[in-house]
Amino acid sequence: MSRRLCAISVLLSVLAVPLHPQTSRADVLPVDVELVLAVDVSLSMDLEEQALQREGYAAAFRDPQIIAAIKSNVHGRIAVTYVEWAGVGNLKLTIPWMLIDSVAAGEAFEARLRAEPISRWRKTSISSGLLFAAKQFEGSNYKGERRVIDISGDGPNNDGPPVESVRDRLVSEGIVINGLPLLLKAPQGWFDLLNLDEYYEDCVIGGTGSFSIPVRRREEFVASVKRKILLEVSSLAPRLVPVQAPGIEKPQVRKRVDCLIGERLWQRYFGRGTF
Repeated sequence: MSRRLCAISVLLSVLAVPLHPQTSRADVLPVDVELVLAVDVSLSMDLEEQALQREGYAAAFRDPQIIAAIKSNVHGRIAVTYVEWAGVGNLKLTIPWMLIDSVAAGEAFEARLRAEPISRWRKTSISSGLLFAAKQFEGSNYKGERRVIDISGDGPNNDGPPVESVRDRLVSEGIVINGLPLLLKAPQGWFDLLNLDEYYEDCVIGGTGSFSIPVRRREEFVASVKRKILLEVSSLAPRLVPVQAPGIEKPQVRKRVDCLIGERLWQRYFGRGTF
């Protein structure tokens, strides 16, 4: 069996058992949120985009508004870890769990993140990125009122298990998945999607209060990351359905995105796999 098939087999086997057994340890520290930042480092992103992505996450935790939001919650603290992902097997725990409960703690997270080199790998397996992110909740020494995965990426899943089934499994375990789809350049590659924001809405995010914030211009990236993390740490509910105003025609309901579009595109151009 090839190395790639072995890796996929291992990932699929993870779906067959509960990922997050409840811990009974007495020394687990309660926090308002356990937040996994799961960041796409696939080669489809150029170096400038990856640097912007890193800057956004580093800058967020020195922002006074975010620290104030963290401190205003029940416990006044959150736990954060930062992972990088690309294709199956290309996964890295970049920063282990850190407690954020003050300006100094936020600055320590920022400094540590800036000191880390940025990884770059082939392919895009959102599903294995989600599974790897979810695994970080095990033995974290924290117990969050909410467990949240914040996943960013610039393309659809084209490697590993189907993303929709992984998403559904994690949501059933009480994990919230929020998305940051990156549409920073016009689709020009084989696997670029013009409607990546809709793909994330239909296939990636899930759970109570889940949301997605698309980024369409480089200059708005840092602000979008800050806004997203602010929503995640302050328990706000961004996905509110507005009341339809009188005399305003309701928007047309769009067709649901094919959650296997990335795999189908890979099969079309490389002729491997059946989906």
